[in-house]
Amino acid sequence: MTLASIIRFMENRNNFPFYIFGILVIGVLLLIGFVLINTVEQGMRQAQSAIKPLSDLTQNVSTQVAQVLNPTPTIIPDPVTIIHSVRSLARLETIQYTVEKVITAESGQGAFGFLFGDRLLLVARGVVIAGVDLEKLSPKDLRLENGVLYVRLPEAEIFIATLDNAKSYVYDRDTGLLTKGNIQLETAARRAAEEEIRKAALEDGILDQANRNAQAYLMRLFLQLGYREVIFEP
Repeated sequence: MTLASIIRFMENRNNFPFYIFGILVIGVLLLIGFVLINTVEQGMRQAQSAIKPLSDLTQNVSTQVAQVLNPTPTIIPDPVTIIHSVRSLARLETIQYTVEKVITAESGQGAFGFLFGDRLLLVARGVVIAGVDLEKLSPKDLRLENGVLYVRLPEAEIFIATLDNAKSYVYDRDTGLLTKGNIQLETAARRAAEEEIRKAALEDGILDQANRNAQAYLMRLFLQLGYREVIFEP
C-alpha cells in the first residue's frame, strides 16, 4: 500500500481509528527508510575503510616504481682526505676579468655529418685573476738611495683562469640521425673555452693592468711606511 492510497483511504473513511492506523503506517515507513539509509552509509564507510589500505599500498608501490625509474643521485664523499702539499703564498691579486666566449665544438662532420655528426654551441663565462707574486721579490730588488726607495717588481702573471660552471651552458646541440652524440665533446669544448678565456684576457692587456695596479697599491703602502719617494724600475 502506497502513501497516497493510505491518505485517500483515510479521506474516504471519516473514521478516527483509521487516521491513527495511517499515521502509524507512515511512521513505520519513515523508520524503515531511516534504518535503510543509515545501513547504507555504514556500509559505505566500511567499504572505504577496507579499500584505504589497498589505495595506500598502490600509492606506495607507485612511489617506489618512480624512484626506481628516476632515482635520486646519492653523493657519498670518501672520508679519507689526502693533502699532497702545503705551500705558503704571497700573491698580490690586483685585477679580475670576467670573460664570456661562444665556443663551437663539432665531430663527425663531412659527407655523412647528417648521420654521425655532433655539433654544439657552448656559451662559456670565466674568471681570470692576475697580479704579482711577492714571494719572488728578493732583497736585491729593493734599494734605498738618498731617501728614495727603488723597487723592481716581479713580472705580473695570471693566477687563475677558470670557467664559471654555474653560468656556462650549452646553448644548442645538433646530433646526426644515427648517433647519440660524443660524450666527450662538451668536456673538450669547456677545456677549449677556458684556454680561450685566458687568451682573451692576455690580448686585452690584463698583465699590464695588473702590474700598474700592483705599483699603485705598493706605492701607497711604502709611503705610509715613511718612505718619502718610491720609484718602480722596469
